[in-house]
Amino acid sequence: MIEELKQDAEERMQKTISALGVSLNKIRTGRAHPSILDGIRVDYYGSETPLSQVAAINVEDGRTLSVVPWEKPMVPEVEKAIMKSDLGLNPSTAGSVIRIPMPMLTEETRKGYTKQARAEAEHSKVSIRNIRRDILSDIKDLQKEKEISEDDERRAQDDIQKITDKYVAEVDKALAIKEKDLMEI
Repeated sequence: MIEELKQDAEERMQKTISALGVSLNKIRTGRAHPSILDGIRVDYYGSETPLSQVAAINVEDGRTLSVVPWEKPMVPEVEKAIMKSDLGLNPSTAGSVIRIPMPMLTEETRKGYTKQARAEAEHSKVSIRNIRRDILSDIKDLQKEKEISEDDERRAQDDIQKITDKYVAEVDKALAIKEKDLMEI
């Protein structure tokens, strides 16, 4: 029973780390990377569709992305979706190829993105701690119902704390990598 709870905690905390990775990828650095456009949705014949499903996204060079829609009539729709996104990108179209130059980040925008990254990391830590709280509550319930001994409860609490510490360290590591990436000129 305790092993199942520990496994549940591991799985849920791992999902939190994955979600953090997705969130951090959306915060752009000065370099071009296709994941920057992950959150953009395009009106594709009346339905909101992720950009990656209506176009090929490639990195032309370190500072330019190219987007090639699968269908020629989709070019203006894709361009409009990119402009409407809150990423601050200005696409330019040449035929059916949409080029997106990545603007240089100013010191001020770097600090803003760093703050955003820290906020995302903090949300992940809170989520991990909430998972810990839920699992510890379940363990206490098992002990109250006399399904496990007090010693087993204490051991399980220590194990859950170790798991929590491991995932909080992973969040810190991911944040450190992103901050280094953002501050690189």
